[in-house]
Amino acid sequence: MHVSTSRRAAAWAVHLFTASGAVCGLLALGAIADGQARLAFAWMFAAVLIDALDGYFARAVRVADATPAYDGALLDNLVDYLNYAVAPAFLVLRFELVPPSARMATAFAIVLVSAYQFGQADAKTADHFFRGFPSYWNVTVLYLYHLPLGTTVNLVVVAGLAIATFVPAKWVYPTRMERFRRLTLALAITWGGALGYAIWSSPTSVGALWVSLVFVVYYVAVSVYLSRE
Repeated sequence: MHVSTSRRAAAWAVHLFTASGAVCGLLALGAIADGQARLAFAWMFAAVLIDALDGYFARAVRVADATPAYDGALLDNLVDYLNYAVAPAFLVLRFELVPPSARMATAFAIVLVSAYQFGQADAKTADHFFRGFPSYWNVTVLYLYHLPLGTTVNLVVVAGLAIATFVPAKWVYPTRMERFRRLTLALAITWGGALGYAIWSSPTSVGALWVSLVFVVYYVAVSVYLSRE
């Protein structure tokens, strides 16, 4: 099949856009090493925005047809593993999110269960769901860092989500779902706005974080509902 030069260039631009998420991950790691949690969360948030948009762009220009020798899905997984697992695990090591005696084990658990999840051939179902907890550790540590839950509760939350990685329940894939798509995307955009405001405000707006949790509760509830059908 003939592919025009402009379309091939557009496809490579999409791959470059996806890869830019790795730059965000690297900058997040640097900020964590420097003890700048707010800046680290800003870079991790930027990486989430890139991840939310690159799939749409990839489907729009049909990158698989335009660059058949290049695996954009593999690139996406590599970038996501950095941003959704490695950076959050490093943040757990650097900051006091869990009891000191459990810090190393918690960070190890995050990268190991995420390696399992990302390596599963059926991690995404044919009807566009994630199977098992989809390694949203970047979002998890953001809430655990800012909300006054206590290190012991934080540890319990991480342990529960780590176990959920191995439970073959369906979790909603917001940008690919069919039912409740408009409502989910509207709430997701609101969530992103509230979360972005919370991160960029100084001091961090805990109120905005609590508002953003509305989408988190909805996400879990709709995942359970659709998974049981």
